Amino acid sequence: MPDDPPRRFYLTTAIAYANSQPGIHTLYEVIGADAIARWHRMLGDDTRFLTGTDEHSVNIAMRAAEEGIDPRTFVDEKVELFKIAEAALGISPDRFIRTTDPDHVRAAQELVRRAHANGDIYLGTYEGWYCPSEGFRSASEVQETARGTICPNHPDVPLQWLTEQNWFFRLSAYQARLERHFIDNPQFVQPDYRRNEMLGFIRQGLEDFSISRAGSGWGIPFPIAENGETAQREDGSWDPEAGTIYVWYDALINYVTGAGFPDDPDAFARYWPADLHVIGKDILRFHTIFWPAMLWSAGLEVPRKVWAHGFLLAAGGERMSKSRGNFLDPSDFVAAFGSDGARYVALREVPFDKDAEVSWDGFVRRYNADLANDLGNLINRTVSMANRYLGGERPDPTQGGLMAARDQHIPAVRTSIDDCLLHEALAQIWELVGAANREVDREKPWELNKLAQGGDDDAANRLRGVLGDLIETCRVIGLAVAPFLPATAPRILAQLGYAWPFGPDGNDGPPLLDELRWAAHAGEAGTLTNAEPLFPRLETETEAS
Repeated sequence: MPDDPPRRFYLTTAIAYANSQPGIHTLYEVIGADAIARWHRMLGDDTRFLTGTDEHSVNIAMRAAEEGIDPRTFVDEKVELFKIAEAALGISPDRFIRTTDPDHVRAAQELVRRAHANGDIYLGTYEGWYCPSEGFRSASEVQETARGTICPNHPDVPLQWLTEQNWFFRLSAYQARLERHFIDNPQFVQPDYRRNEMLGFIRQGLEDFSISRAGSGWGIPFPIAENGETAQREDGSWDPEAGTIYVWYDALINYVTGAGFPDDPDAFARYWPADLHVIGKDILRFHTIFWPAMLWSAGLEVPRKVWAHGFLLAAGGERMSKSRGNFLDPSDFVAAFGSDGARYVALREVPFDKDAEVSWDGFVRRYNADLANDLGNLINRTVSMANRYLGGERPDPTQGGLMAARDQHIPAVRTSIDDCLLHEALAQIWELVGAANREVDREKPWELNKLAQGGDDDAANRLRGVLGDLIETCRVIGLAVAPFLPATAPRILAQLGYAWPFGPDGNDGPPLLDELRWAAHAGEAGTLTNAEPLFPRLETETEAS
């Protein structure tokens, strides 16, 4: 089997428009995908994680013109903001792709050529609304308001009424195949209710869609001339009369570019089809209807799973955006919560399968309750008691109640991550944190220590067992939480006297499932270090904000 060993896992996020600085609502899916990627690397999977930026929209060209700079300079500046924000949040992609990358230009043009050769592209005339931030919008995709016709996803961006000759893709030719694929592969689109939405849309009938723009100088040159021949001139330049590839057609292709298409056939054979596309619910139609048809037209396989997450909503259910003034700046977020704290509160406060209203105060309460109080306190008092009562010795664990708690919750963590329910995975880890804290309160090691100091051998043995179980539970928690808290996890194990066995991105370590076994390192000598606070409490919501 070519995929075993090791199993490969290729996942992607949607690529973000490089038209402004990112917000936490923009980066939410990247944080989640990064946690999934780290989990698979730690499992030992040959993992490839792709994220990046979409840079060819008309909106970008308009914004650049407003600022008096060329589009490339404009997107270079914005892309740097994304990279800085992602680095601050501990995001570790294997590639940060840009749609201006030369290999992506080649990939996009090659997919157009293949679709044309397959008879799926034809010339036609488009007349209708065009959203500079999203593309062509049918009558059913716009809303009539007192302010006029708007795109519901970008209500502040003026729509344009366009009439132009374009190349069209025969989406209608793939209706039956798409419907059959949805029925035969129920895991293709998740969650289920999103799959049902898309299946209903397919059954309403699919219309062909435009894949080119006329008169736009900012974009990937359309590779086919009106006569069906190449639009490339003898000197290597492209005929501007051929126009550019429509931004959505161009953007979707980044996923195969990132796998090696068309330049590296061996890599492409290894990593495609993608195991997981993580996207926002607003672009589900493009990824689950347009994209599969484009791939089939080019003779390529479709991704195995598309996961649609919901939105971070401000008070009252309003979508977050910089223009609305309800924008959460990543630098402020990380400054308040730290890199790992920011990752945690975003993924725990917001279910990965639906919308959720969020607030700064809610994030602070979550940080204090879960990180400062529950996890931070557990590690601190476990290490402190072992140092104080056992001189830093690390006794072996027993087969007591905490082993049973580990056996209950750690398999559920794996299931939840496989199901993209990251909030549930974290909830399962925190159930184990809670079980350990309750064990401390129930067993009262400080009282056992007093008895042991008075010569009670049974109390001394019980104390060693209790602390051995707590240390082992903390070790398991430190490993299980590592995909979510990558900077904190090595600090947890270091305090327990264990070397961190993985690389900074989760690669190059032992199989995680082996490490998560109870008593995986029983019998190994080790000494705890001094307890160090992991998550300083944010004293008040006002101070944090």
